[in-house]
Amino acid sequence: MSVVYLNGEYLHRDEARVSVNDRGFVFADGIYEVTPAYSGRLFRFEHHLARLRKGLAAIGIDYGAGAIEDVKHGLLARNGLDDVPVAYVYVQVTRGVAPRSHAFPDPPVPPTVYGFANQYHRASMDVWEQGTKAITTGDQRWARADIKAIALLPNVLAQQAAVDAGVSNTIFVRDGIALEGSHNNMFAVFGGVLATAPKSNYILHGVTRDFVIELAGELGIPVEERAIPLDELYRADEVFFTGTTTEVRPAVEVDGKTIGDGKVGPVARQLFERFLAVTGS
Repeated sequence: MSVVYLNGEYLHRDEARVSVNDRGFVFADGIYEVTPAYSGRLFRFEHHLARLRKGLAAIGIDYGAGAIEDVKHGLLARNGLDDVPVAYVYVQVTRGVAPRSHAFPDPPVPPTVYGFANQYHRASMDVWEQGTKAITTGDQRWARADIKAIALLPNVLAQQAAVDAGVSNTIFVRDGIALEGSHNNMFAVFGGVLATAPKSNYILHGVTRDFVIELAGELGIPVEERAIPLDELYRADEVFFTGTTTEVRPAVEVDGKTIGDGKVGPVARQLFERFLAVTGS
């Protein structure tokens, strides 16, 4: 099934219509959030909701988001995804429909709320064990990467660069510091210590990132939230990415340079095994 949610209604995807004057269309003026669901259970929903509300407040969209949990459950049920191992539910909120003008509509207009749900097909463990490859690129995003805005053109271009290079991911680098992937957060392991970029306006404050840090604490793996220079990243024992649709995914090569011994490392493996156990997937 392809049932979507639009402004209070559930309808078939082909029946959904958004005005060409919607500010999400003409300005990319909006926020989005993606929540995973394991066998129909929304995972860490309160964390995703808090980030959505924080983003809406940051760009001045007045939307309480109180109905989002029911919307997400409704999308799972109407698309027959309550019993699948892993699904994800996407919701975005734009500033709404108004004549094109850079300033906010005055008076304000109702926001446009859109959502959909899809099944997530996780790679087999055989594929996971092979690891992935990544390249790096200069970070051309705006200086509020912590806001989960729908304006993702730099991320799109970065991910296309990865596709063109025949790899899985691109790592953003700013002033010589490796920050995160084009659609996920990044971790590296140095001598058994897990390192990741500290929370700032230059990275997305990932819900899965925080979860993995918690799992590391449970497993007794030391964690440092610090800057990772690119030349140091090349010398890491392990590199891996985390995210809602990434979960925990190791990389064995960056910019053509082998990471560690070129095999998936023990820290990523431990964390992913624990991730699967906790999520029941």
